[in-house]
Amino acid sequence: MKVLHIIKTAVGATWAYHQIRVLRSMGIDVEVALPSDTEGLAPRYREAGIKVVAVDLDFPARRPWELPSVLRRCRQLVERVQPDLIHTHHVGTTLALRLALGKDSPTPRLFQVAGPLHLESPFFANLDMRTAGPRDHWIATCQWTWRKYLSLGVEPERVSLSYAGIEVTPFGTARNGRLRAELGMASDTPLVGMVAYMYGPKWFLGQRRGLKGHEDFISALNLARRELPQIKGVIVGGAWDARWYEERLRRYGQTICNGSLAFLGTRADVPELYPDLDLAVVPSHSENCGGAVEPLLSGVPVVATDVGGLPDLIRDGKTGWLVPPRNPVALAHSIVEVLRNKPEAKRRASAGMSLALQLFDVQRTAHDVVDTYNGFFGAEACERQSTATA
Repeated sequence: MKVLHIIKTAVGATWAYHQIRVLRSMGIDVEVALPSDTEGLAPRYREAGIKVVAVDLDFPARRPWELPSVLRRCRQLVERVQPDLIHTHHVGTTLALRLALGKDSPTPRLFQVAGPLHLESPFFANLDMRTAGPRDHWIATCQWTWRKYLSLGVEPERVSLSYAGIEVTPFGTARNGRLRAELGMASDTPLVGMVAYMYGPKWFLGQRRGLKGHEDFISALNLARRELPQIKGVIVGGAWDARWYEERLRRYGQTICNGSLAFLGTRADVPELYPDLDLAVVPSHSENCGGAVEPLLSGVPVVATDVGGLPDLIRDGKTGWLVPPRNPVALAHSIVEVLRNKPEAKRRASAGMSLALQLFDVQRTAHDVVDTYNGFFGAEACERQSTATA
């Protein structure tokens, strides 16, 4: 089976890279369309034996006059590759593909939904449904998304559930002191961290704060320090196309945290930094399973918001702590609770690690995707191949 993967970014979407690499090792004939064939993960795709083509097929929401050329490039790519299946990973590329080929395209299409954000908006959820054709299918990457598609009227046989797997081997649990040394911090100082890119508010969705909840984390840290003044915080991750937003967050942190919060920007060594944390916080307003997987794989307890796919992994009282979104007071209360009860934090982190290994090992999730290929498209793809060779 020949599968064309379309991805809107070459410097992000690492989950797609890990999955596609394993799919290739399983014998799937894969070609990947990225905006660049030199930046970000593009060289790593080629090292894995995957053909990369440089073409930007994201929906040009900020430059709508470019849409005709995007659709033309999309049609030309599909005509050249002649895939048995087209697999997309983002809303923008999915919409562009559907508009380019039309609802009645003979090539089956699979949208692996990276997160629930667009489904939380009635307008964009409706757009997803209205642009889909009879050969469109979906992979939900959390239970919330899977249930949402069923509630929108998608037939159960057209949507499956498979988590966005990652390579779990890089994560170790031994504290190495690297992060604390960089921050000039003693080994016994309570250190709370948040690891996430800084996405600016999407005004068209009515957002006034970033969807990852950075402001909530900063506010909660300030509140928690009133009970435990020795707490220090760190934010790892820089701006994603929103430098102004990062500057705003830094000013806010400097104003209310009185030197107790450090900003490290974007880092490539996150697995090596995690073990130095006493607690990881995932305060997202909208999320898939997000930043909860990596800290648990590193043996770090997690406090997360009760949104999207986070409850799939962070089960309150069992594998971590869940709090309501947009609620710094509740977030601060849980931060203090974790730091004051280290045995319980260790117990939940250990249970969370076991669950993360079970759900997110890419060697397993890639097999789920192949099963989806075979179940949804196997017979049709084989029929098309037979027709082409007849």
